Amino acid sequence: MSDSITVPLLDLKAQYAPLREDITRAINEVIESQWFIMGPVVQGLEADIAGYCGVKHAIGCASGTDAILLALMTLGVGPGDEVICPSYTFFATGGCIHRLGAKPVYADIDPVTYNLDPESVLAAAARCTRLKAIMPVHLFGQAVDMEAYEGLGRELNVPIIEDAAQAIGTEDVDGRRAGTRGTIGCFSFFPSKNLGAFGDGGVCTTNDDTLAEQIALLRLHGGKPKYYHKVVGINSRLDALHAAVLRVKLKHLDDWTAGRQRNAAWYDKAFAAAGAATSVVSLDEGGFPLRTPAPAPDSARHIYNQYVIRVPAGIRDAVRDELKAKNVGSEIYYPVPLHLQECFAHLGYERGSLPHSERAADETIALPIYPELTETQRQHVATTIVEFVGKHATAGV
Repeated sequence: MSDSITVPLLDLKAQYAPLREDITRAINEVIESQWFIMGPVVQGLEADIAGYCGVKHAIGCASGTDAILLALMTLGVGPGDEVICPSYTFFATGGCIHRLGAKPVYADIDPVTYNLDPESVLAAAARCTRLKAIMPVHLFGQAVDMEAYEGLGRELNVPIIEDAAQAIGTEDVDGRRAGTRGTIGCFSFFPSKNLGAFGDGGVCTTNDDTLAEQIALLRLHGGKPKYYHKVVGINSRLDALHAAVLRVKLKHLDDWTAGRQRNAAWYDKAFAAAGAATSVVSLDEGGFPLRTPAPAPDSARHIYNQYVIRVPAGIRDAVRDELKAKNVGSEIYYPVPLHLQECFAHLGYERGSLPHSERAADETIALPIYPELTETQRQHVATTIVEFVGKHATAGV
């Protein structure tokens, strides 16, 4: 029976089906207007996002990568500057820094939350001579300690850029939403995100009027008025068709988040029943060799953009192979930390430089967590993993 069950890593068709009529209507309205670039639909989405996040300004752009790039450009990051960021993250975090001629300075993560560790940031800052900004990432949908980063920003006299690409709706222990406490927040609307467009899209958020105006200027080639350029910007406009889709989806985002949280709680309970601990307990401490995500504090909100478990490195790929054989989707976020990527070899990092980042890259697996998962699908995922890990743990592998 279980062999006939299929569980994709993400099922966008299941999300789309009940929204088909509303999305079709919204798209048709854009088509009838023939206003595809910028315009009132994009402005409406920007207002919606600003209201949802609780921030003064939201400025749409062409992708989450461009959101980071625009934030860095707006803050004047350029050749010779240094920006501290995690190595255990999507490539755009470090890639955008390098693209501007600046140097990404990689710091290690907290092995419990997988988020950038403030103590590691302080150590990295001590090695910098031209530190321009710090860019923590709200990884997997769990908030970083923004109070600590606000303090670091003041202590080091640099702005904080929040990479919140995976964290729309995430709340920290103070109930503040991701992307609202730093100097600039950066979000992605890539289709696989909790709030995904029908293609690439992104947004920058800020409470600073001057910075908002500069981001808006830079996304339009730096021209204001049109064809008059005091600065060189980029072409990074959010399409109205994507904005129309996002406005429909945003109304459902909190319900989808609740569904992800329910699925995460179900997984937590199922794996705990098999003997798994949370990531608060290192795999080195023994017991059943599986770790589930550490729960967010009661006052915080984890949106579970990913649900990431941890198993010994020696069986991690075998677990994935077993999942694939049982028609279960999974992914590794991220198999090679940025400081060990070939394109950053010139920075001089070696294996062992950032041990927590490297170990997370070797031990983690992301499981299906989308809100439309059925109980049968969840059970299939959990049973497959528990049986396989248990067998190999007993064999001492």
